[in-house]
Amino acid sequence: MTKLLKNGVIVNVFTNSLEKKNILIGNEGIILGVGDYDTADEIVDVSNKVLCPGFIDGHIHIESTTLMPSELARVCLVHGTTAIVADPHEICNVCGLDGLAFILSASEGLPMMTYIMLPSCVPATKFDESGAVLTANDLKYFYSHPRVLGLAEMMNYPGVINDDKEVLEKIEDAKKANKIINGHAPLLSGKDLDKYIAAGVQDDHECSNEEEAKERIQKGQWVMIREGTSARNLEGLISLFDEPYCQRCLLVTDDKHPKDLLENGHIDNIIRKAVSLGKSAITGIKMASFQAAQCFNLKNVGAIAPGYKANILVLNDLNSVDVNDVYIEGKLVVKDKETLSFETPKVRPEILKNVYRSFVMKDLSANDFYIEDRKTKCRVIEIVKDQLLSNELICKLNFNNNNGIDIDNDILKIAVCERHNSHNLVIIGTNNEDMAMAGNTIKKMGGGLCVVENGKILAKMALPLAGLMTTNTAPEIAKANEEVRNAARKLGSNNDIEPFMVTAFMGLAVIPHLKITTLGLVDVDKQEIVPLFVEEN
Repeated sequence: MTKLLKNGVIVNVFTNSLEKKNILIGNEGIILGVGDYDTADEIVDVSNKVLCPGFIDGHIHIESTTLMPSELARVCLVHGTTAIVADPHEICNVCGLDGLAFILSASEGLPMMTYIMLPSCVPATKFDESGAVLTANDLKYFYSHPRVLGLAEMMNYPGVINDDKEVLEKIEDAKKANKIINGHAPLLSGKDLDKYIAAGVQDDHECSNEEEAKERIQKGQWVMIREGTSARNLEGLISLFDEPYCQRCLLVTDDKHPKDLLENGHIDNIIRKAVSLGKSAITGIKMASFQAAQCFNLKNVGAIAPGYKANILVLNDLNSVDVNDVYIEGKLVVKDKETLSFETPKVRPEILKNVYRSFVMKDLSANDFYIEDRKTKCRVIEIVKDQLLSNELICKLNFNNNNGIDIDNDILKIAVCERHNSHNLVIIGTNNEDMAMAGNTIKKMGGGLCVVENGKILAKMALPLAGLMTTNTAPEIAKANEEVRNAARKLGSNNDIEPFMVTAFMGLAVIPHLKITTLGLVDVDKQEIVPLFVEEN
């Protein structure tokens, strides 16, 4: 049964132009022609609409959304996202191959295509206590899966540069399978960047300034312009929307919370923001569709042209990227801004059993957070606004007064608690008693978020699936997310940051410059543990 989308204005990603043409779609969901076609089994009048290719999020962690893949699809489809490329390293850090099997099963057959990149770094670094270790041999089998596109973000860039045998084996296996290798090397440059790229790493989503990004493009990498809930790099990289750099960029979210998705959108929101900064909506659409497909070697995807899959968005307006209807392979999946019903994939009970209740930790007490040493000069992690980067400060603190916490200068205590060897619990607080209570509350929930004040729970949000996700709907979890955010802000958290996502990234020792793990403070640049206290001069 053929279908004709008639009288619309088409975004041509090959010529960066708008063209008034009709689209003929075959019964296999492939575009048969673009032009003056006027007959088909079904004719849909799209007068006064703009039609463009469906969007692809080139790098996202499903776990960071806290949603099941099916619920994420329901939310993202209405914003024009027809495919995502997911890295499940978070759940694999907790559950190993069971986590990978869970994500693959829970995303099977969804209308929003969910491609997978195999986690390259489980654990992420030698400083992490992970619930599993995934070797090159563990990953090799999965390259034959039709939705596996390659090896996910190679966070262990020091291992690549220093010829770590296990790291290079994973890269070589991906290359032999003719798969993509994603990058993750913030601030890497010069000869070290050369070696990283020469090993086979093809892209990076960690660029935070235009100089860093342009060096990578000049050396042949794709740059993923990231605009997520916590890491917001678009403004710093907005010049990449200009020639010639725009030809080697795509748009990604990396980490996005449900409330943010529901209120602001997904990839469509990045394009809108770029337009508000004076850039072309067509350039943004091309980055989000055709160029994303090119980056991942996806054939016949990302354009409205003969032979391409009919993944088509019907927009009420170009510059506001106002999505009205969505077609995937010619089938209507969003009508009048509402996602049409689809079947939720079934996950085998044995996989679910292994993913649930992963949170194992002893009960915490206030003494667990007490700092014994009475020296006064110590290292402090400084958060960088809108970035995942952090700086190292040396501060003089009074440990006889509230155990070193200085609320007036916004210096709080941070601790990482081992919780079954993986994606460990990060707690920030102004007193040891509330920190212990927050940790114990999360233990009882099997994972999640919690805010405590003076021994009282102000808000909490349960994430029992691997301590990372929930089966709740997006509106339900967005409401809970807003409650814990508001509770944190009531206690003085900055309104300009997403407190819980920022907190989570303080435990990731692959992003410069100073982070914290269960083993202690990590100088990310030197890849070594450093003491909390600094000797007095």
